[in-house]
Amino acid sequence: MKRMTAVVGALFLALVSMTSHAQTYAIGTGSQSGIYYPFGGALARVWSQNIDNFDMKVEVTAASVENTIKVVRNDMLVGVAQGNVVLDAYEGAGQFPAKMPVNVLFALYPNVLHLMVPANSPIQSLKDLKGKRVSLGAPGSGTLVSSSALLEANGVDSKSGLSAQYLNYTETTNALANRHIDAGFIVGGQGVGAVTQLALSRDIRLINISEEELAAFIAKNPAYSVYTVPEGIYNKVAAFNTVSIWNVLVVNAGMDEDLAYKMTKAAFEHIDEVRKVVNIANITSIENASRLAGVPLHPGAQKYIDEVTAK
Repeated sequence: MKRMTAVVGALFLALVSMTSHAQTYAIGTGSQSGIYYPFGGALARVWSQNIDNFDMKVEVTAASVENTIKVVRNDMLVGVAQGNVVLDAYEGAGQFPAKMPVNVLFALYPNVLHLMVPANSPIQSLKDLKGKRVSLGAPGSGTLVSSSALLEANGVDSKSGLSAQYLNYTETTNALANRHIDAGFIVGGQGVGAVTQLALSRDIRLINISEEELAAFIAKNPAYSVYTVPEGIYNKVAAFNTVSIWNVLVVNAGMDEDLAYKMTKAAFEHIDEVRKVVNIANITSIENASRLAGVPLHPGAQKYIDEVTAK
């Protein structure tokens, strides 16, 4: 009996030792009412369950810019971010004063720009936002980057009398529902929860961005594409034209190559588990992994993708 107790005790200590050596990492996501958060959570679960001695926690953040900065600082291992923000970081443009050591693990899905107004609002175009109270997105978010660039390209900014508010997803929809703002931007995957919920509780419209406005924007921001959201995605909302940009997983270029390989492998071998949580992960595929032009895939991720595509 004493010998059996000793054996059990030794096994227990061994298990404790193994558990205590599991490395804990973080993935930066976004607002809990967006898609980044559940997508990041599903990936974190897959990685934690399928990579030895690996544990990942999910962080709620202001999204793209914050996630990219924290990845560069090694405050987190990986972050979900809009491709244009990662491209700016790689090139040392926009909000980044110098070139940042960033790579892409793989692309996820296209982000869609939504400009919401009450259904009976007189606002019909970007120029109608002049003199209005408009949520441009939270500080450090991809929404703020995209909305600001779209308005600037079309001559609408604070100088035109626009009253800018810097609100996250939840704050934006609440403010619009309570008429504290006249319009609000949200950049997220088609069917994003914040817009879906608002459309179920209030009558809203999504502004159709004109061909001229789209052309002016894309001429200055070629990483974006024209995108049409069909009727029926949101309750009582007609089809509308807007722009999209691919979301990616951003990592530090100095990330361990073997770890990047294992994370990419585990993600794609278990992508069906992610798709059960977020439908838009149906777009996440080996074929779309390198959809963000201008920023290289991490060598570890590229190694796995090359292996799969060579078969």
